[in-house]
Amino acid sequence: MTIRCIAFDLDDTLWDCQSVIEHAEQTMYRWLQAYYPVISQRYPSLDSLVASRIAYVGQYPELHHDLTTLRTGWLQQLLVESAYDPAYAEQAFQVFWQARNQVTFFPEVLPSLERLAQSYSLGVITNGNADVHHIGIGHLFEFALNSAEAGVAKPHPAIFQQALNKLQLEPHQMVYVGDDPEKDVIGAQQVGLRTIWFNAQQRERPLGLKPDAIMTNFAEIEALLKLL
Repeated sequence: MTIRCIAFDLDDTLWDCQSVIEHAEQTMYRWLQAYYPVISQRYPSLDSLVASRIAYVGQYPELHHDLTTLRTGWLQQLLVESAYDPAYAEQAFQVFWQARNQVTFFPEVLPSLERLAQSYSLGVITNGNADVHHIGIGHLFEFALNSAEAGVAKPHPAIFQQALNKLQLEPHQMVYVGDDPEKDVIGAQQVGLRTIWFNAQQRERPLGLKPDAIMTNFAEIEALLKLL
């Protein structure tokens, strides 16, 4: 069974997500303080603003696959309740999104991707709204599919099937690499993809989880692929 494509999760697989989001939230909060001070008066700390977003997101489970729409809607609500024009929500989102795409890759990610791209088609399947083209690595990937475009979020099998359809591949020809046991490993296995669980923290393997391989560092990926 020949592997033709390796698809990757992004957040917490190619870079640490929490630090990226925290930086982006802080950047946007400082911007709101400067340009829309009534909002920061209503929410006098970043924690209070984040709590507002979490509460808003909880009201719209049907949109959890589309983080951009959710965040933009929440920003519109913030502007309206502070007597500002909701049209400024797009500008506020862009401030967040630009910072959200300032990432620091895990060790060995970039050289590994560069080498793999010489032998395989590479792809992205993500629930987030990071953009590999904006980040500057889009040239390495043949496709980048996010949950907003797919209409469903991982672990729903449809997002993985859409990725297969993009390259007209059979499931056994694609390997999926991700950090989340349920969303990434189990999700991909539902449609027959082979899987590599990226477990940099060396967490205990959840009961019943059976990835085809376990990787703790990207330096291992090429050797693991040869064993699949």
